[in-house]
Amino acid sequence: MNKAAILLWLGLAVLLGPAAPAAAQTTGLPLPRYVSLGADEVNMRAGPGRSYPIEWVYRRHGLPVEVVAEFKHWRKIRDWQGTEGWVHQSLLSGRRTGMVMARRRELRAEPGAEAPPVALLEPGVVVQVLGCPAGRGYCRARVASIEGWLDRRDFWGVYADEAFE
Repeated sequence: MNKAAILLWLGLAVLLGPAAPAAAQTTGLPLPRYVSLGADEVNMRAGPGRSYPIEWVYRRHGLPVEVVAEFKHWRKIRDWQGTEGWVHQSLLSGRRTGMVMARRRELRAEPGAEAPPVALLEPGVVVQVLGCPAGRGYCRARVASIEGWLDRRDFWGVYADEAFE
């Protein structure tokens, strides 16, 4: 018996909208995980399907997002502000990016606070994350044609203990 049937049985008349199906992992990839927006315009929906209303429209290709659930060809994502919703998998990319948070940060020539800066990055700048070596607090990153090292605490888009090349 579903929730609507139970409410009617109790004598309550309630109009319920469609409920999003329970999320089931379909890819076998780890959850949660970071990806990026793979299109210039991405609709975030209330549920996993085109029949669900659009709640938000992202207009920033490459923006990092976190996949927190999967349902068939749909991914439930969370953005840097904590907003969650569903997007079609075709609008996401496995390319790793990060977004500089809070205040201006330095992209450095080498990993470490003593290394000279090669660029100053303003809050909101999206960088391509090239790798985060194990045991290091820094990740290799690229902005435009400039490569360097960014403290992983200074941007959103990687986990504290995550390592990848």
